[in-house]
Amino acid sequence: MKFFADTAEIAEIRELVDLGLLDGVTTNPSLVHKSGRNFIEVVREIAGAVKGPVSAEVVALDHPGMMREAEVLRKIADNVVIKVPLTPDGLKSCKALTGEGTKVNVTLCFSAAQALLAAKAGASYISPFLGRLDDIGQDGMELIADIRMIYDNYDFDTEILAASIRHPVHVVQAAKLGADVMTAPPKIIHMLFNHPLTDVGIANFLKDWQASGQKIA
Repeated sequence: MKFFADTAEIAEIRELVDLGLLDGVTTNPSLVHKSGRNFIEVVREIAGAVKGPVSAEVVALDHPGMMREAEVLRKIADNVVIKVPLTPDGLKSCKALTGEGTKVNVTLCFSAAQALLAAKAGASYISPFLGRLDDIGQDGMELIADIRMIYDNYDFDTEILAASIRHPVHVVQAAKLGADVMTAPPKIIHMLFNHPLTDVGIANFLKDWQASGQKIA
């Protein structure tokens, strides 16, 4: 499973890069607004900090507007992926962009039917929002399982990018179901390290080592 960071904070991104855990980044207008910085500048800096894909989202809702914005965004760097909403105009733009060789992340997916449409439109990534489905009493993991089955049935190349990740269990469950990618806030990625028995084991090893009176260097 590939790990993407869902953030616009460059310091958090660089920390994950240094750990060797980061395969890409996803951004959206809300995350950029939270950063308080210029959108184009943020995307350019992130794209220079990571080798993998960086999703940058259009804000226009009509096809011509999406294409104009996509033209600006994809010129920022070669690893910029254009993110479009799962609407008729979004999929029309997806088809046009992928036809030109530009990778597209289709976002705000909440049903298997929507995911099927995105794959037929040539999406590079489909982003089902797990946490938001859980919020309304639906099981987001059922959607991952349904999309995986449909894509495998027809050998679609579209990668399943599990989004709206709320906790480490989401990551593990999505991985077990065969999601190709997950994107999560950096704090969730760091939480994957945590287990109380690991902490206890380290404490016991250090206690015994100190009692031995030895040194390695």
